[in-house]
Amino acid sequence: MAHAHAHDFESNSKKLYIAIIINVILTLFQIVGGIMAGSLSLLADALHNFSDAGAIIIAVIARRIGNKPASSRMTFGYKRAEIIGTLINSVSLIAVGIYLIAESINRYFNPQPVDGWIVFAVAGIALIIDIATALLTYSSGAKDNLNIRAAFIHNVSDAMASVAVIIAGILIIYFQWYVVDLITTAIISVYVIYHGAILLRKAILILMEATPEEIDIDKIKTEICKLEPIESIEHVHVWEISDKRYMFTANLILVDKSQSEAALQLVKQCLATEFNIEHTTLEVIDKTQDNGQCA
Repeated sequence: MAHAHAHDFESNSKKLYIAIIINVILTLFQIVGGIMAGSLSLLADALHNFSDAGAIIIAVIARRIGNKPASSRMTFGYKRAEIIGTLINSVSLIAVGIYLIAESINRYFNPQPVDGWIVFAVAGIALIIDIATALLTYSSGAKDNLNIRAAFIHNVSDAMASVAVIIAGILIIYFQWYVVDLITTAIISVYVIYHGAILLRKAILILMEATPEEIDIDKIKTEICKLEPIESIEHVHVWEISDKRYMFTANLILVDKSQSEAALQLVKQCLATEFNIEHTTLEVIDKTQDNGQCA
C-alpha cells in the first residue's frame, strides 16, 4: 500500500515538473509577444504564467516536506508545510493582481498602439498550453489537496485570462479599441485577486485552528448525545492539521462511568462515519464535574 502511495506521489510530481517547464517556456513566449505587440494584457498574462510556475514549484516543495514522517519534535508531522505553501501562493496571486491593476491605470494615461494580430496569435497558443497545464495540475491531486488546488487555480485563471486576451485581440483588430487591452488586464487582475483572497482566507483559518467550515459542531454534539451512554459533552474542539485532516478533542459525561470503554468506541465510530473525523482525543469525566450540555 505504501509502495502504491509512493508511486502515485512520484507520478504526480513528474506531471507537476512538466507543468513547470511548460509555464516557464510560455512565459518567455508571451513576454516576447507582448513587447512586440505593445500589449499590456499579454505581458500581464505572461506575469501570471510566471506566477503559475512559481505556484507549482512551491506546491511540489511543500508536498515533499509534507510527506516527511512525524518525529518526537514534529509530533503532528509536516503536513502544514502544504498550508504554508498555499499561503505563499495566495499572497503572490493578490500581489500580482494589484501590480497589474496599477500598470493598467498607468497605461491608460500613457496609451500605446497595440498589434491585435500578435495578441490574438500568442493568446491562442497560450490558451492551449494553459488548458494542458491545468489538466496536469488537476490530475496531480488538486481535488483532495488544498496546496495543489492553489496551483491548479493559478492555471485555470490563466486559461480564462488567455480567453479574455483573445477577445481583446479581436476587438483591436477590427475596431482599434486599444483601451480594451487595459480593460482585459483589469478583469484578469480582479479575478486573480478574488481567488487569491479565497485561498488566503482558507489557509489562515487552518493555521489559526478554526473549526472547518464543513464541520457543524452543534450537529456533532447532537449526534453524540444520541448515544445511550452519553449524558453530555463539553470542551469540544475541531480543527485541521492540513486540508481535510481533522482533529477532535472533547470531554464526555456518562450516565454510568463503568461504560467508558463502550462509550469511547461509539463516539469514535460516530465521528469517523458521520463526520470523517478519525483523529480523536476523548476524556471521560465524573458526572459531578459536568459543565457541558447536549446540543
